[in-house]
Amino acid sequence: MVMPRGLGALLLLPLLPTSGQEKPTEGPRNPCLGSNNMYEYDIFNLNDRASCFTKCRQSGSDSCNVENLQRYWLNYEAHLMKEGLTQKVNTSFLKALVQNLSTNTAEDFYFSLEPSQVPRQVMKDEDKPPDRVRLPKSLFQSLPGNRSVVRLAITILDIGPGTLFKGPRLGLGDGSGVLNNHLVGLSVGQMRVTKLAEPLEIVFSHQRPPPNMTLTCVFWDVTKGPTGDWASEGCSTEVRPEETMCCCDHLTFFALLLRPTLDQSTVHILTRISQAGCGVSMIFLALTIILYAFLRLSRERFKSEDAPKIHVALGGSLFLLNLAFLVNVGSGSKGSDAACWARGAVFHYFLLCAFTWMGLEAFHLYLLAVRVFNTYFGHYFLKLSLVGWGLPALMVIGTGSANSYGLYTIRDRENRTSLELCWFRDGTTMYALYITVHGYFLITFLFGMVVLALLAWKIFTLSGATAVKERGKNRKKVLTLLGLSSLVGVTWGLAILTPLGLSTVYIFALFNSLQGVFICCWFTTLYLPSQSTTVSSSTARLHQAHSASQE
Repeated sequence: MVMPRGLGALLLLPLLPTSGQEKPTEGPRNPCLGSNNMYEYDIFNLNDRASCFTKCRQSGSDSCNVENLQRYWLNYEAHLMKEGLTQKVNTSFLKALVQNLSTNTAEDFYFSLEPSQVPRQVMKDEDKPPDRVRLPKSLFQSLPGNRSVVRLAITILDIGPGTLFKGPRLGLGDGSGVLNNHLVGLSVGQMRVTKLAEPLEIVFSHQRPPPNMTLTCVFWDVTKGPTGDWASEGCSTEVRPEETMCCCDHLTFFALLLRPTLDQSTVHILTRISQAGCGVSMIFLALTIILYAFLRLSRERFKSEDAPKIHVALGGSLFLLNLAFLVNVGSGSKGSDAACWARGAVFHYFLLCAFTWMGLEAFHLYLLAVRVFNTYFGHYFLKLSLVGWGLPALMVIGTGSANSYGLYTIRDRENRTSLELCWFRDGTTMYALYITVHGYFLITFLFGMVVLALLAWKIFTLSGATAVKERGKNRKKVLTLLGLSSLVGVTWGLAILTPLGLSTVYIFALFNSLQGVFICCWFTTLYLPSQSTTVSSSTARLHQAHSASQE
């Protein structure tokens, strides 16, 4: 078929240059892709690349090229070597010094590494700064070639909170990180310096670290993975009360990693404690469900009361959570990636269900004891069920669509694998974990604590002749609060105390895994015998009043 000339001309017209037509403008420039001006280090390009320290946050998008950006900064010292004999760089994110040193020195060289200052040489009789580096004289005497002078480059780079120079070992969302986000780079004469007879020393000052965290001296190894990773071979770590000394036998970029202290034996013990506690809880939660079914068949009022239904829904979610945990830990990394994705999603779903039902327990107690009047809601338990089971499903669907589930690895201080399970996968965005787990738990937990505090105030300030004459009333009130605290998940709040030490981690693992036992004891005490002889009379009346308002 022959195209008419007029139509062909119209189609070609937009392609022909005209004097009055402007050239198409380029799209917005993205310095975080690192593809343009890869080796240009003027102040404009440096500032552009430095903005990526905060922009690149494991978003999972194509807006950042971590590999190119890290190569850009790794090559910066080589650029400094070529530009001049001596040079200083002083910006908010980068402090650098290039200085000529004599190789025939009889003394070691000391340099200050204060993050707020450009590195400078420290004289022999000068007080040693808290952050410093010692370069032994043998380092310069062992350099190849007959050089009397060699050029030294020292950089202090503030990498910020993004993903640059974090690597897979710091993408776990477990509190790991580079101390103060500072990297120290050392290079001599554009040579690869390794296997020093006498190691160099780098001292990092810091506050006393938490007791369940460990400090490790590391260097950036470009041979690990496509983007590199931190490694500790050739470096030793000496932790002191307010500083850590790193002794390394080579020159490169160094940092001090802060990571949780969970060795293989500790993880093994905690896993066994959690598995045993979950197994016991599942037995007691099953007894709770069976007891509710028996009471529902034998007592007519159980068909209309909402409080026991909510307790059983919470117990059911915890039973399924414990089951998912046991399957997840027992399976580890077995199976395909799709199976691991499914196990992670199921575990996440039942964890969110447990949090949601604990929040709904708190909401029900609020209606029960705080907002006593005007609390009627049509199809009350049905609406709670839609929230308790539906809201977590929506959150899991959203998280799963971002491909966040996969293999999660817990490593010890020697970077050995201590535990593998299917959860939020390593190296992916951890914001879903922070929002849907940490943040969601914090909201439900704080709401439960506020309601529990209001209930405690009401119970202990309740006055009346009966309360005054009641024998052992304070003991019953305390037992009532302990029972209610198991419903709103007080044991989960022990997780907030785990940074205080390893002992609190054991306490959290023990008590939190036994939440099902506490719920079963509360349910049995509340509903099996007569309420008037087992719990606070005020709480019993509130249960009855709210149940009547729902009918």
